[in-house]
Amino acid sequence: MKIIFMGTPDFAAEALRALLAAGHEIKMVVTQPDKPKGRSGTLVPSPVKVCALEHSLPLFQPVRIKRPEAVEEIRAVPADVFVVAAFGQILSQEILDIPPLGCLNIHASLLPKYRGASPIQQVILKGEKETGITVMQMDAGVDTGDMLYKKKVPILEQDTFETLHNKLMVLGGEAIVEALALLEQGKLVPEKQREEESSHASLIGKSLGKIDFGQDAVVIDRLIRGLNPWPSAYTTYQGRQLKIWRAVPVPDGQADTCTGHNARRPGQILEVDRETVTVATGQGMLRIYELQLEGKKRMSTRDFLLGVKMVPGEMLGT
Repeated sequence: MKIIFMGTPDFAAEALRALLAAGHEIKMVVTQPDKPKGRSGTLVPSPVKVCALEHSLPLFQPVRIKRPEAVEEIRAVPADVFVVAAFGQILSQEILDIPPLGCLNIHASLLPKYRGASPIQQVILKGEKETGITVMQMDAGVDTGDMLYKKKVPILEQDTFETLHNKLMVLGGEAIVEALALLEQGKLVPEKQREEESSHASLIGKSLGKIDFGQDAVVIDRLIRGLNPWPSAYTTYQGRQLKIWRAVPVPDGQADTCTGHNARRPGQILEVDRETVTVATGQGMLRIYELQLEGKKRMSTRDFLLGVKMVPGEMLGT
């Protein structure tokens, strides 16, 4: 099929590579303008741009895709369908109406749940057992169009945002190739989204990462995994920020092995051994395996304890 592809990050670049491998004709790649990075402000191309250049594909980087001149540049390129994946700008109805077969979006959740900007993080934060990819026909709403094709994947207890993102990135490429094959055969059946089953995944901010040790250890573990690697879950230790990168919730039934369990307070260090630090929470305990003190590198708890002497009774988050 003749395709105009719109996307920006790694998630989208994987889908573009899958379309190319499947033999589709990419008539144009639309991605965000290069962004300044670091103190030097050096302009860095998006992963989708890098992929497009590697394959010598026509490239368009509009500052505002809704502007009339941008719309006309897109309209001038003959295509059967537009494929969109994490592009980063909202498409106007004028653009949505251009391709004969519509605009297909690759969304990283099982719609209608988790519409919006942070579906991968939110399924971990909410304790979902599975997620997946939905290929949908775009409309004027935010992830509200008819569902066309789905692929599912289980969420493992050790999954982080990063690991789940990478699984869904590959799954998204597979899903769009399979969906387009069905579209060519006239076998895609649109399914309306049920509004009563919908939920919204809003933008993630750094403030969300602050750990409340008064919560259940299971909830804190989800926070740590859902915000790894960005923006990360954090607390404080002796007045300095302490990021927690990997931890395991421990039920209360196992807490009696820890010193001071009967008088524990949320955030209190209960046990320090060679490999872990165990902290009290509102329900259960959190056993920490990887962390990072402000100004230091991310490291295993074992290595961390070689340079920092934590002792039972000390508090985190105060």
